[in-house]
This record gives sequence, structure tokens and C-alpha cells, in this order.
Amino acid sequence: SDHINLTGFSPLTGADAPAPLHGRFVDLTDAYSSRLRTIAKSVDPTLREGVYMGFHGPHFETPAEIRAARVWGADLVGMSTVMETIAARHMGLEVLALSLATNLAAGISGEKLSGDEVLAIGKASATRVGGLLADILKKIDLEKN
Repeated sequence: SDHINLTGFSPLTGADAPAPLHGRFVDLTDAYSSRLRTIAKSVDPTLREGVYMGFHGPHFETPAEIRAARVWGADLVGMSTVMETIAARHMGLEVLALSLATNLAAGISGEKLSGDEVLAIGKASATRVGGLLADILKKIDLEKN
């Protein structure tokens, strides 16, 4: 439903984009469309909403960063989503973000984090996530017509 940008970057840095883009300062009040979130939850009521904290990467977060993320109200952390959302909102697009939690964050399980494990879980979830996306897109298309 929202994000915290700790990447230290913005995709809007640099020369201002020409029209028809929506200016340098983009309102992110409703960055993740409440309309699209409602549609997604109607397709799969088990989907949960939360606050995503974006880190720069490409490395896993430290246990201290995860503790700080909790204090700041983050429910999930990762290295994607935030830049894409800001850029999409800058273009006037409506955004729905779905995140697949592929591992427990550093310091939660006591286990070492593994990029191979993250990729394996992503691959194992591909059919379910692909089906979910297809169903959401169908519902959006039906709503338009």
C-alpha cells in the first residue's frame, strides 16, 4: 500500500523530462492505486497489504537494517519496486505492486541468506504468480469494458 525509499536515489534525478510527463515533483500519496489493490484482493483475498522498504542492493540487508525497517513501519524489504513505481507515477500510470517474499530477512531465522534459495523459491512460485497476474489483468480488462 506504500513504500519507504532507502535506496538513496530517484529515477527523476537529472534533467527534467519534457511534456507530457508530469513534472519533476510527483505526488506519491496514492503511489499504489487503491482501485487496483481492491481488484487484486477480489481475485485473491489472501493477498496482504503492507509497506515495502526499498534498499539499494545488490546485497541482502543487515540484521540492524531489518530492525530499523520494523521500527520505521516496513512489512517487507527488497531491492526493487520503488524506482519502478516512482517512474511509472511520473508517467501518470496507475501502479499495482505485488511482492513475493522469497526469504526471511537477515537476523530473523538465524540462517545465512542465499541468492540461490531466493531464485529457487521464485521459480517454484512462477506458475502461481503468473496465474494471479493473468486473473488480475482479466478483471481489470472486464472492468474497463
